[in-house]
Formats: sequence, C-alpha cells, structure tokens
Amino acid sequence: MPSHQENHVGTRIGWLRAAVLGANDGIVSTASLIIGVAAATARTTDIIIAGSAGLVAGAMSMAAGEYVSVSAQADTEKAEIAFERRELADDPAGELVELAGIYVARGVDRATALTVAAQLMARDALGAHVRDELDLSANARARPVQAAFASAASFTVGAAMPLVAVFTVPSTLVIPAVSASSLIVLAILGGLSARTGNAVVWKGMLRVTFWGVFAMTATAAIGRLIGTTV
Repeated sequence: MPSHQENHVGTRIGWLRAAVLGANDGIVSTASLIIGVAAATARTTDIIIAGSAGLVAGAMSMAAGEYVSVSAQADTEKAEIAFERRELADDPAGELVELAGIYVARGVDRATALTVAAQLMARDALGAHVRDELDLSANARARPVQAAFASAASFTVGAAMPLVAVFTVPSTLVIPAVSASSLIVLAILGGLSARTGNAVVWKGMLRVTFWGVFAMTATAAIGRLIGTTV
C-alpha cells in the first residue's frame, strides 16, 4: 500500500516570506526611486547612479534588518527551550501532567493523554514540550543567516529589473517603461507567491500591484515638485 504524503507550505514559509519581501521591496523601492529622480528631469547618468546606489543600500539594509530581527526571534526561542529544559530537570512529574493537560485540552481523554505524554517524554521529553507546549517545530525555527541572504539576494534581483529598463530605453521613456515593467513583474511575483503559499492568486497580484502604483505615483509627484522648485 503506497504511503500517504502531503506537501505543506509550513516547510518553506520562512524563506518564502523573506524572499517575497525582498523582491517586492527591491522592485518597488528602486523603481520608485528611479521614477522620482526621472520626474525631476535628471540626466540618465543621475538616474543610473541613484538606482545603483538604491540597489546596494537596499540589499544591505534588508540583509541587516532580517538578520537582526530573526536573530532576536532565535534568541527568544533558545531562551524558551533552555527554560523548558530546566523545568524538565527540576520537576519531570509536573511537566508530564502539564503535557497531558495540553492533549486533554485538544480533546483526548485524560487516561490516554497521560499514556501518550509518558511515551513521548520517554523518547524525547524536551522535543515533546518544545513542539506541543512552546509550539515550535524544526521547520519553523528562526534562521537568521538564511533569512538575511534570502532577503538580500531577492532584493538585488528585484531591484535590478528597473535598472535594466533604464539601460534599454531612451531617457524620454524611462518613467513609462520602468512603471509598466515593474508593475507587470510585481503582479507576476504576487501571483507566484500566492500560488506557492496555496493562497488566492488574484488577491496576491492585486495587493502588490496596488502598493506598487501608490509608491511610484507618490515618488513621481515628489520628484516633479522638487524638480520644478529647485
């Protein structure tokens, strides 16, 4: 009889979140920066310098931000696990009752819950409490370095796309070319990320496209205003 296998998104939610956030940020921030500078009637050289600087600064910022925030999460998880380890050493009987109580709250009768808790603790007491009491799993653990690299890499890929558009079109077409290409890629990215996460595709596309339009419109208006007053 063939085994039943299920592929859940929880195993990839960590890197998926970091990658999607990085790519979206790269496209939106760099495209908006380019459009804002172009709207101020800047030269193509100025636009390229601004876009390139935005790419490097944004990638480093994303990597640092992800590393710091996920490291804080990882430190909290380690502290919780260390506390649970001490509790198991000091009061194993009490921890057995506590674990059984969790299963009772989920609908298991007390006798069965005590039996299951005892068997699980006999095999891996800390693992059982980390999983069922702290609600932490190996797949969902915080990984700062992985999150930092995923964010930086995806930001760089996303930010490179608007820059490529600047190199391939005349200066008079920079704003429409960057806007159109960025929104198309954002919509595709939103749809792919929604599909990967088993969510509604059109909602994912609409969300990222809306915020992309908003950001680009705002920076274009600011660039135009500054360009006519400075």
